[in-house]
Amino acid sequence: MKRLTVSMFASFCCLLAISQKTNPKPASEEGIQRPKLVVGIVIDQMRWDYLYRFNPVFKSNGGFKRFLTEGFSCDNTLIPYTPTVTACGHTCVYTGSVPSIHGITGNNWWDNTLMRSVYCSEDKSVKGVGGKTEEDGQMSPRNMLTTSICDELRLATNFRSKVIGVALKDRGSILPAGHSANAAYWYEGRSGNFITSTYYMNELPEWVNQFNKRKLVDSLYKTGWNTALPAKVYTDYATADQKEYEAKPFGKDATGFPYDLSKFVEKDYSKISSTPHGNTLTVEMAKAAVIAEKLGKNESTDFLAVSFSSPDYIGHSFGPNSWEMADDYIRLDDELGKFFAFLDATIGKNQYTVFLTADHAVAHIPGFMKENKLPGGLFEDNGIMKNLNTQLKEKFGIDNPVVNIDNDQIYLNNPKIDSAKIDKQVLKKWIIQYVMKNAAVANCFATENIMTTPINKTLREMLANGFNPNRSGDIQIILKPGFIQGGLSGTTHGSWYPYDAHIPLLFYGWGIKKGKTNRETYMTDIAATVAALLHIQMPSGSVGKVIEEVMK
Repeated sequence: MKRLTVSMFASFCCLLAISQKTNPKPASEEGIQRPKLVVGIVIDQMRWDYLYRFNPVFKSNGGFKRFLTEGFSCDNTLIPYTPTVTACGHTCVYTGSVPSIHGITGNNWWDNTLMRSVYCSEDKSVKGVGGKTEEDGQMSPRNMLTTSICDELRLATNFRSKVIGVALKDRGSILPAGHSANAAYWYEGRSGNFITSTYYMNELPEWVNQFNKRKLVDSLYKTGWNTALPAKVYTDYATADQKEYEAKPFGKDATGFPYDLSKFVEKDYSKISSTPHGNTLTVEMAKAAVIAEKLGKNESTDFLAVSFSSPDYIGHSFGPNSWEMADDYIRLDDELGKFFAFLDATIGKNQYTVFLTADHAVAHIPGFMKENKLPGGLFEDNGIMKNLNTQLKEKFGIDNPVVNIDNDQIYLNNPKIDSAKIDKQVLKKWIIQYVMKNAAVANCFATENIMTTPINKTLREMLANGFNPNRSGDIQIILKPGFIQGGLSGTTHGSWYPYDAHIPLLFYGWGIKKGKTNRETYMTDIAATVAALLHIQMPSGSVGKVIEEVMK
């Protein structure tokens, strides 16, 4: 009887062990170590060289020096596709994928199936929540075809992890947070509120309503915008304060520091985006989300995806060699330092992991290039689509065969051309010859010939990575180095050249060792590295590699 009892007890223990294996406890109880919170930071328009160019004026307790002295820097990180624009960049960072796979081929694109222009995060099946009208904020991540690292974290923890996206731009909040996010909030210039859509919820949480009621924008407007440091400091980092080739986002008479923003109080809430105060507003919203949603206090790792949109608005208007851009990064460094101090106090130092990168960099303003005898200029594209259609009508007898020009691509109305029984190859050849006459154009060819056109290997791979049959154009335009599309003031980005494609990549906090690498790494590697750090699956379309040097 005693032997039988011992045998039964042993059998029970064996069954219990099997039961524990088939019904495992949450990963945190199984010994898999993860940080309490992951914070992903994307700077909308940051050149890699800003890290070192502005380094002398960054604070010792600021954000950038914390990364550079206590974290890990990948100093040769490149974007592996074109076009180098906001929506593609945010999507790539968080999916580890490229436009040919994740489907976000631009901020806008001509959809060859729908036969209309599409905005990257548009979704007419949902309604806006918290905006002026329900039509405001009709946005979601549905146009993104793959999962993001945030989706994979939610899946890995059986949706116990919380994911929140925060940005001024809708695409900077929605696309990183992914399909299964608890929430994504973005700023509406019409109302001065952070809003969302019914994709996530039917009404704003009370904490968001309370945040909006504070009307921080009006308070920030009243402080104006003057230089954070003495004026003489900026002469070491930028050209003269006032230049004719700089845009004037605050009115034709607002030509330089200091900027009086008080005239926009309670009148125009959109102007905040073109000032460093937009970064302050973003940080305050991120802090509010951490506190209200108890991020980092849950049983599973949470994820906060933050994008700083103001550097892009400022950069487009004033360019990378302006006082305004220098001041924005001096102030952003301070904001990041304060944000990390907040996380230290709220989550605990070394209890969270943060990475910082950019969705793209930026070209210098053509006017600046000209005055400094540097190669570059403008691609005079005013009326090019109208001129093309006029001449194609005379040549081939077809109305409006060109339906769109975007992302350095020409989109054709293929159904109409096919119905007219026009030789498409002859028509394309004529367009290519027309475009090649422009002095700003380095090359032009049909996108179907990307892999066979004699071009540089790096460029070929970037173009192929950016090509999606349903969302890309029929003819590719390559501008010469330093040339941009636009007007006489301001600048832009989107090309394959390093000034647009070389971005910062910094890691800091839990699980990250101190150091740097100069080996070539890519934007697509970020999601794979975060996945490895968290011991979770990489996103569904990921093509990146783990940056092993980053992790302890």
